[in-house]
Amino acid sequence: MTDSSGLAKLFGDSGLRARVLTALVLAPLAVWGVLYLPSSGFAVGFGLVLCYAIWEWTRVIGFKNKPLRALAVLVNGAIMVTLLLLDPAHWLLPIAWVGVAWWCLAVFWLRSFDFGAAPTLRNREIKMLVGSVMVVPAWVAAWLIHREPSAGPWWTLFVLMLIWVADVSAYFAGRRFGQHKLAPRISPGKTREGVYGALAGTIVFAALAGSLIEPIPIGHVLLVLLAVVTVLFSIVGDLFESLIKRQSNLKDSGSLLPGHGGMLDRIDSVLAALPIFVCGRYLIGL
Repeated sequence: MTDSSGLAKLFGDSGLRARVLTALVLAPLAVWGVLYLPSSGFAVGFGLVLCYAIWEWTRVIGFKNKPLRALAVLVNGAIMVTLLLLDPAHWLLPIAWVGVAWWCLAVFWLRSFDFGAAPTLRNREIKMLVGSVMVVPAWVAAWLIHREPSAGPWWTLFVLMLIWVADVSAYFAGRRFGQHKLAPRISPGKTREGVYGALAGTIVFAALAGSLIEPIPIGHVLLVLLAVVTVLFSIVGDLFESLIKRQSNLKDSGSLLPGHGGMLDRIDSVLAALPIFVCGRYLIGL
């Protein structure tokens, strides 16, 4: 039987209530934008979200000068606008692969907690470059998948929902079963049990959704495997942002979203997931 007092305690959590209420507002907007905006409109909308994330990132890495922070936003925004206007088809997938390469390197950064921790100008400059490498390939990957002629918006929604399902599964599994810390120096609240819950939710969701999008059996299996890899890297994205915040003695990237913190706190997993999923699909031919 379910422990009703435990459920009451869980759902009585004010932080959880704030997260749920914020998600109830944002999720329908995101779904509408993905399914009903033309690809150019989706690219612009997602680009604006990422520009705000860069604004938060400059704060997280220690830049105090607001004009300089605004310049960083303008530079990244200009890169996205230029790509959107020129539409260099032969460049887009390689740019997404840059994102894949970066998130593989990020795994090694996570193993060295003190790398880049000192508040020096050089370290801030390195982290500013990292911000662009996180944001631009993710934007390119989202645009690439959304503009696919057949089911592009549905594939885009698939990867977003994949991360949402993994996040929710990790949250509840961690709250209910969490005993062993995943990375205590980086994010003390995350547990290995939460990761197992995320992977379980991922497999179930990908198997069910994959049966609708990819009916070929071998393709279906590959899609589930790709979903698992994508979620594992989404956890890397979450941990990496947590590491940089920890180095800067910050809890959240901002306060824009009640219960979630800043925009960057909400999309850190997505930034890693998008290039991994999109490039993975090209590799396995889905």
